[in-house]
Amino acid sequence: MQLVIVESPAKAKTIEKYLGKDYKVLASYGHVRDLPPKDGSVRPDEAFAMDWELYGDKQRQVKAITDAAKTADRLILATDPDREGEAISWHVRELLAKRKALPKDVQRVTFNAITKQTVTEAMTRPRELDQDLIDAYLARRALDYLFGFTLSPVLWRKLPGAKSAGRVQSVALRLIVEREREIEAFRPQEYWSVIARLEQGGTEFPARLVRFEGEKLDKLSLGEEGIALRAKALVEAATFRVEEVETKPTRRNPYPPFTTSTLQQEAARKLGFSASHTMRVAQTLYEAGAITYMRTDGVQMDPSAISDARKAISDRYSGHYLPEKPRHYETKAKNAQEAHEAIRPTDFAKDKYGSGDEARLYDLIYKRAMASQMASANIERTSVTLRDGTGKHELRATGQVVKFPGFLAVYEEGRDQSRDGDDEDGAMLPALNSGDTPAKKGVDAAQHFTQPPPRYSEASLVKRLEELGIGRPSTYAATLQVLKDRNYVRTEKNRFFAEESGRLLTAFLERFFERYVAYDFTAGMEDELDDVSGGRAAWKAVLEAFWKDFKPKSDEVMERKPSEVTEALDEFLSDYLFPPREDGTDPRKCPKCEAGRLSLRGGRYGAFVACSNYPECKFTRKFAQPGGSADGGEDGELGTHPETGLPITRKVGRFGPYLEMGEGKEAKRANIPKDIGELSLDWAVKLIDLPRTIGNHPETGEPITASIGRYGPYLAHNGKYAKLRSTAEVFDTGMNAAVVRLAEAAAGGGRGARAAAEPLKTFGPHPESGGEMKLMAGRYGPYVTDGTTNATLPRDKQPETLTAEEAVVLITERAAKGPAKGKKKAAPKKKAAAPKKAPAAKKDTPKKAPAKKAAKD
Repeated sequence: MQLVIVESPAKAKTIEKYLGKDYKVLASYGHVRDLPPKDGSVRPDEAFAMDWELYGDKQRQVKAITDAAKTADRLILATDPDREGEAISWHVRELLAKRKALPKDVQRVTFNAITKQTVTEAMTRPRELDQDLIDAYLARRALDYLFGFTLSPVLWRKLPGAKSAGRVQSVALRLIVEREREIEAFRPQEYWSVIARLEQGGTEFPARLVRFEGEKLDKLSLGEEGIALRAKALVEAATFRVEEVETKPTRRNPYPPFTTSTLQQEAARKLGFSASHTMRVAQTLYEAGAITYMRTDGVQMDPSAISDARKAISDRYSGHYLPEKPRHYETKAKNAQEAHEAIRPTDFAKDKYGSGDEARLYDLIYKRAMASQMASANIERTSVTLRDGTGKHELRATGQVVKFPGFLAVYEEGRDQSRDGDDEDGAMLPALNSGDTPAKKGVDAAQHFTQPPPRYSEASLVKRLEELGIGRPSTYAATLQVLKDRNYVRTEKNRFFAEESGRLLTAFLERFFERYVAYDFTAGMEDELDDVSGGRAAWKAVLEAFWKDFKPKSDEVMERKPSEVTEALDEFLSDYLFPPREDGTDPRKCPKCEAGRLSLRGGRYGAFVACSNYPECKFTRKFAQPGGSADGGEDGELGTHPETGLPITRKVGRFGPYLEMGEGKEAKRANIPKDIGELSLDWAVKLIDLPRTIGNHPETGEPITASIGRYGPYLAHNGKYAKLRSTAEVFDTGMNAAVVRLAEAAAGGGRGARAAAEPLKTFGPHPESGGEMKLMAGRYGPYVTDGTTNATLPRDKQPETLTAEEAVVLITERAAKGPAKGKKKAAPKKKAAAPKKAPAAKKDTPKKAPAKKAAKD
C-alpha cells in the first residue's frame, strides 16, 4: 500500500479518486506541529534549537496517519508546492520517525493543479524534501517567535493595554498609522475650475479653461471665487475657435495573469472580498481542480496552458483578437515559491465554475488569464485646443475612442481611489476641424478642495506592502486579519482606520525599536530569508545576526521604568496630543483648573491624558482625543437632574466612560453609547432615566420598555426582547413600531421554533459520520450540521455560497476540536453488543494508550 499525505480532506478525496486502489490518501489538516506558545521554545544559546508540540486538535488525524504508515510500503508527501507545504511534509516525516512508523521509502511530489493529468504525472517524478525550503521555514518561524515572545513581555510591562507585536504586522500597522497622520496633517486648498459646455453636430462636450489672460493655468491657479467668476464671465463673452486637433493613436497591452497579491487586490476592488476571504475561496477552487495553485508570485503560464488559452480565444473571437505569437511575462522573483505558474484555470474550455463567491472569483481568474494572451487594444486619444480672438484665453477638450478593444473585450483592471478623482480622458468627442466654432451652451465655475490621501483599502495596502518588499503575498491575508483581531485597526467601508491601541503601539515601536519597524530593515530581512530558501545563506547565520542586536535592545527597554517610557512617549507624541491652538495659548494648559499642565499617563487599562494637579484636579482625556476639550473628564459634573436635583457626573471606569447620579449604593449609573455624538446634559438625563416605558402592549396589557444593555439598544416586553439599531431608536420608537419589532423578533423564534425550522440547504451524507449535512439558521448565525456536530460558518462566508466540500471541512474540523465549552459531548451511536466471550481482545490492548505520549512529540 502506498500512503499519500495532503493537507485537506477535499484534496485527499479528489486525489484518491485519480490514483486508484493502490493508494491511500489522508489529510493532515494543515500543520500538525508548532512551537509551543511559551518561553524557551526557541533557544538561541543552543544554536537555535526548537521544541515542537503536536496541535491538540490533530490527535485523531496524526493517529490515522501513524497507523496507516506502519503498514505502508511507501510514503508520498504531496502537500502544497511552497515553503509551508514543504514544512508540513517535513513535520509529518519527523513525527513518523519519532514514532518509529516511517516507511523506508519516503518521497516528495508536488503538483500545481489538482487534475488527473497533473496528479498522475507528478507521481512519476518524485524527489527528496527540499532542505533549503525547510531551512527557510525554520528561520522564518524562529524569527517571528523570537520577535514576538521577546517584545511582547516588554509591551505588557511598559505599555499598558498593549497585547503583542509581530514582525510584519507591526510594519503593516505603521503604514496605516502613518496614513492617518498624513490625513490629520493635511490642510485642504481651495481651487476652482471653469468648464465650458460646447456643442458640435448635436453632440455636447466639455472644455476646460487652461489659459487665462495669457498665463497657463495649473490645478491651483484659480484659487479663489473672485478670480474664477471673472474667468467665467470672460469665457461666456468670448468666441472660441478650434485651433488645433491632435490625434494620437496608442496601444494598451494586457496584464499578466494573477499572482497572489494581484488577485487579492483585484478581488477587493471588483468583488469587495477581504484578502482572507479571497484566499479561502481560491483554496476551494484549487482543491476542486478548477484553478492552479493560488500562492505564487509567478506571472508565466505553462506552454500547454498558453496553447489552450489561444485556442479558446480563437473559438470565441475573430482572428484579430489573437496575437501572432504567444505572450510571455517575466517576474523578478528570486525564491522557489515564486517559481510557480501564475494563477489560471486548469481548463480554458470551462468559462464558468461553481456558484456564489466561487463562481465570481473563478470568473475573475478566467478572464484575466484569457485576456493575458489576447491582442493589444488600439485607442485613439484626441486633444482639441480652442482659443479666443485675443489668443490669451484657451480651452481644451480631451477624449478617447477605442478603435479596437482587443483584450478589453474580456477584461479591464480596476483602479484604486485617486486623491482628487480628476480624470481628463473624458468621453467621446464629436468630429472637430481647425476653424470650427462650436456653439456655447453654458459655462460653469466649480469650487473644489484638494483631498487628503485616501485611507488604505485591503487592495491598496497589499499593493504597498508588495512594493516595499515587506512580508510575502501568501502571508498578507493572515497579517491583516491579525491587526483586526487585536483591535489595532478597524475597517469602515473597506478602509483601514487606526485604533487608539494601534496608534500607541506604533509610537512605542518607533520610539524604542525604530530599526525593527523600518521599512528597509523589514524588506531586507525578507531578502535574507529568500536567500535561505534559494540556498544562498545559512538560516542560523541569519538568526544570529538578528538576535545579536535585537536581544540587547529589548533588555535595555525592559530595564526602563514605566514612567520613563511614558515621558518619552509624551514627548514623541507631543505634536499629535497637544497641537498648537489657534488662539496661541498653551495646548498643555489644563482646561478645567487652568493651573496644571496636561501630559500622557499610563493606566491599568491603557494610556490617557491627565492634569499634573491630580488629585486636586481630576481632569482626564482619552488618548484618542488629540487636542480635545474638557468634555467632562473623570468626576466631571455635567449638571443637575431637573426632577431629582441630584448632580450627574461623567466618569471613566474600567470599561470606558459612564454616567453617575447620586452617591454610594443608591447611585444610579448608565453607560455612554458611542453613537450619541457630543455628550450634553439633555442626553445625560435621558440615559440616566432609562429604561423608558413606551406604553402597555395592546394585547397583553403589559408594559413595553426601551433601554440599552450589554449588547446594545433593545425593546423588552413580558420577558421577550427585540434589538434596536441605534441609541436614537430607544427614545424615538413608538407603540406601533415597538409591537411590530417584538412580533418580528418572536417570529424569529426560540429554541422550539429553530428545532422545527426547515434547513436552508442540504448537502448529502458526511463522508465520515454518514449523517445528513444541512445548513441551518441559528440564533447566533448560520451553521452546518451532520446531526452530531454543529459548525458555525465563518463571518465572511455567505450561506448561499457554501458548497458540500466546505461543509465537510467545517464539520470535520469542528469535530476534531471536540465539544465546545459548556456543551455536552454528543452521545456516540450504540454499537452492536459484543459477545460475552471477548476477553481475548483485551490481551492485545496496551494498558496505557500511546496518544498521550505521542502528544509530546
